[in-house]
Amino acid sequence: MKNILIFAAVFSLFSCNSNTTAEKKDVKLYSIQQLYKTKNINGGAFNKDETKILVNNNETGIFNVYEINLTDTSMKPLTQSAKESFFSNDYVPGTDKFIYSADQGGNENDHLYLQSPGEPVKDLTPGAKEKASFAGWDKSRANLYYTSNKRDAKFFDLYKMDTSRWMPALIYKNENGLDVNNISYNEKYLLLTKSITTDKNEMYLMDAAKKEMKKISSDSGDAVYSPMAFDLNDSSFYYTTNEGKEFTYLVKYDIVSGNKDKLYETNWDVAYMSLSQNGKYRVIGINEDGRNKVLLFDHKTGEPLKFPEITGGDVQGVNISYSEKNMILSVASDKSPVNLWSYNFETKQLKQLTKTLSDEINPDDLVDAAVIRFKSFDGVEVPAIFYKPLTTSVDAKIPALVWVHGGPGGQSRAGYSQAIQYFVNHGYAILAVNNRGSSGYGKTFYKMDNQNHGDKDLMDCVYGKKWLAKQDYIDGNKIGIYGGSYGGFMSLAGIIFHPQEFKVGVDLFGVANWPRTLKNIPPYWESFKKSLYTEMGDPFGADSTRLKNISPLFNTDKIKTPLLVLQGSNDPRVLQQESDEIVAGAKKNGTPVEYVLFPDEGHGFIKKENQMKAAEETLKFLDKYLKSDQPKNKMN
Repeated sequence: MKNILIFAAVFSLFSCNSNTTAEKKDVKLYSIQQLYKTKNINGGAFNKDETKILVNNNETGIFNVYEINLTDTSMKPLTQSAKESFFSNDYVPGTDKFIYSADQGGNENDHLYLQSPGEPVKDLTPGAKEKASFAGWDKSRANLYYTSNKRDAKFFDLYKMDTSRWMPALIYKNENGLDVNNISYNEKYLLLTKSITTDKNEMYLMDAAKKEMKKISSDSGDAVYSPMAFDLNDSSFYYTTNEGKEFTYLVKYDIVSGNKDKLYETNWDVAYMSLSQNGKYRVIGINEDGRNKVLLFDHKTGEPLKFPEITGGDVQGVNISYSEKNMILSVASDKSPVNLWSYNFETKQLKQLTKTLSDEINPDDLVDAAVIRFKSFDGVEVPAIFYKPLTTSVDAKIPALVWVHGGPGGQSRAGYSQAIQYFVNHGYAILAVNNRGSSGYGKTFYKMDNQNHGDKDLMDCVYGKKWLAKQDYIDGNKIGIYGGSYGGFMSLAGIIFHPQEFKVGVDLFGVANWPRTLKNIPPYWESFKKSLYTEMGDPFGADSTRLKNISPLFNTDKIKTPLLVLQGSNDPRVLQQESDEIVAGAKKNGTPVEYVLFPDEGHGFIKKENQMKAAEETLKFLDKYLKSDQPKNKMN
């Protein structure tokens, strides 16, 4: 709920510290073209006879929908978009037709499309400003559920669409900002949530026939409730909450008796839970110190089940087929993007379906990440993820970057990042700081930045920089700050309010004018606008003064540090105007400023060509102003 401005980047994470003490070694230096020959493949919806799966694949430079044959692992494209990314949702049950989602140029107004073999594509949600999301199938699998804001741009209603005529019918009219999270198998109940603050929401069980609502959440204390799943007979449902606890745990709720039973708890957040189609298996995902941990159970007995042994990575997620005989596993490591594996529960056959890392890349030349923790200015322990180049030596000290995630409330997490591997391969150490206010480290830590943004959370980044400077192989005078979205704001704030700490700043679509951004949020954020205002401050009230004071745009006279700004023209969250004005203001100081604008991108860069350009231009900028000893006040 808190991470509405999140910059979509995934970060690697290992719980050991071996990388911090690795000896220097010779590694091959890779070009941007070599690194970006890597594929991003994800998805895994099964077809009618479970012989194929539907996936997303960006090997052509943009995401399209592909189909993988599970017998021979061959892959063929089902769409051929050259302009917009297409993301698969599912096959239409019992057919070879499929549903996919796409927006226009990154404007986030996603539509649902029906692709039938040999027929023209049908836009199922054709409203000019409509934003729609796939929500699954009903019990008969003859009707599609989806949410849409076509009736009122501020709220998402729930619709049901038959798969014979594709005519929508309104199921739930959302007039009070209650978001539909789950639909019971018999369509008798809905689970709804309402945002109160970023640290608190309400959860309701609605009897769809009687139109009666029952509040499930507690009125005491701050807690977040996230509906997960219904049992098949509609007798109970499952949700996660941090009510009375630091971390979220899994609860089973009996609808008739109202009894609540704690089903699973650990010392990290239970991120999600799902049930297989016929209730045989239960899947639980844990956010364990930033790394995904997936657990599989027999749902009826509660007995834990082991995943098959897989080399070269950890299971990040699973998709169990309709028959419950087959499973797709998403497997990833710090040195490789996600690969898909298939597994048959009956035959125990395990098969790797994809190979996403380019053959030109030797994974031994890439780096694992290490979790480190450092004390901030006030003694608060701050977690971070450290990437140390394999070529480091105390005899040739290297430059470094403090890397700030998006949010507010995001988290640097496990996974493979091509951009990070590119910069590290070219000699830059990177410290991805999970500053106070980051998710995944408990309720107290999460709330620490409320109405204090750009202050103590920024000091955490400054103290991350100080940690870097203490490493004997890092040049303390050559440390920059890099971030996207909320992290972009932090990068700008870092070079404005702590100019002595950071030699360069890299800002990817960062918020520069908080009053304007908060006053002009997209209409479909209406249901949690109040929550955002509670955390960040109300731009229409007394908080406006503080919001203006922390906004980089009103402090551009203090920008004396070399700055690189990257922005998508179609960004609906952080408007291009924000970056235009920052660049203009910084240039007035005679500050070296470089600006890269992407006319076909939104909030984050999806097209591989643009990702490559962003990374390559960033490396050139870092080599020029961070790695070199060029004076700061020299103009481009």
